[in-house]
Amino acid sequence: MRRAVLRTTLAEMSAEPFRPYVPEPRSGPASLAKVVWLSWHEPLAIWSQRHFREPVMWGESRLGHAMTVSDPKGIRRVMLDNVQNYVKGRVQRRVLGPLIGDGLLLMEDDAWKRARRTLAPLFAPRRLAVAAHRMDEIAEARAQSWLRRGDDALVLVDLEMTRVTFEILSATLFSDQLGRDMAGFEHALLRYSQTAARVDPLDVVGAPGWLPRVGRIMGGSALRYFEDMVAGLIAARRARLKDGEAPDDITSALIRAQDPETGAGLSDREVAANILTFILAGHETTARTLGWTLHLLSHSPAAAEAVAAEADALDLADPDWMDKAPWTRAVLEEAMRLFPPAPLLTREARGSDEVCGVEVRPGTQVLISPWVLHRHERLWDDPSAFRPERFLPGARDRIDRYAYIPFGAGPRICIGAAFALQEAMIVLSAIMRRLTVRPGDLEEPRPSQRITLRAEKGIRLRVRRR
Repeated sequence: MRRAVLRTTLAEMSAEPFRPYVPEPRSGPASLAKVVWLSWHEPLAIWSQRHFREPVMWGESRLGHAMTVSDPKGIRRVMLDNVQNYVKGRVQRRVLGPLIGDGLLLMEDDAWKRARRTLAPLFAPRRLAVAAHRMDEIAEARAQSWLRRGDDALVLVDLEMTRVTFEILSATLFSDQLGRDMAGFEHALLRYSQTAARVDPLDVVGAPGWLPRVGRIMGGSALRYFEDMVAGLIAARRARLKDGEAPDDITSALIRAQDPETGAGLSDREVAANILTFILAGHETTARTLGWTLHLLSHSPAAAEAVAAEADALDLADPDWMDKAPWTRAVLEEAMRLFPPAPLLTREARGSDEVCGVEVRPGTQVLISPWVLHRHERLWDDPSAFRPERFLPGARDRIDRYAYIPFGAGPRICIGAAFALQEAMIVLSAIMRRLTVRPGDLEEPRPSQRITLRAEKGIRLRVRRR
């Protein structure tokens, strides 16, 4: 049965594939003023046609020396071979620092190593296996709620994926302690992404940190919401730990963490920053991936049918269940290629180096853009097309490890990558097992970079019972 589905789908895939809408790259260079303007309004429009053709681009401006690396060997140099020479970029620190500056995402050196060791056991295979069934229960309930709306119901996919991934995160990593204020969380997340999470022009030009940023002022209420939510969570958990009744989850692990050399624990600020890192970074990227995946499937009936067939046979009790759903995984991986959840990674050189024959000076801003890399003409055949078969077993082995980095790469690869992929496969399977999806609007959603890759006006789909 599965072989028949696979042969039929591959044959159908040989027809013209779906090519989702993306902003047209610039044909020529942009002035400094234009770059600053685009950084606030639409960072995806910064990239030129040359960025999608050249392995490395570099230059000097009043902002300093910068280079964009889209060569797998160069990316390996920055993210693995000489990783100690490259720290998180200043713009990323300015944008995310007020909320998660003391968290794993922005930590460096010994502080990062300590936090990574502390958190790694929470994502061990045993824990993932236990979490799988809870993920399925939550995803199934979400799919059933769509069914109750009737055939051809219009679903606001971004909102629905935000809800289901938040519920999963709360249940599996925080023992259902994140609270029930879903509406407040959704409002704060949207407000944060539209304001405080945007790259302010003052950050682009390297203005002093004491100068007020418009986005941070506008997003102040969202920042306070997240800070208050996590402060309440930590206070409640400390009380439960004192009484000996606390669950063994990420909050307890962070509060209990001790430096093996000094015995010092994490401050409440460090605990809060790491919790917020998982809530905002982990939850948000998975939600956006699922939204774009469903959009792509709504235009690709053959791929949708293949995923549905695997969903019908899914057995989470089988330890090899992920390997037995190759189309589901391939569809998600191709969605993350076309719409990488984190479209830009930045690093700053501590010392001199050489990348792809180009001199790297201390202070050089190194840009690695999955948005560019995953669509690069030198690395991908028909890069603008949705072709999940390129990630099927056998074909995937031909993709260079550093040509595809939706979760980053090297020692700083996303600690929750396995958790996120498992969650996305389970949620997608639950939906496609029950429903068929088709576009809800005549106009395609437009991707917009707001740290993660969101749809500018959201994604709306029509759903029907299978």
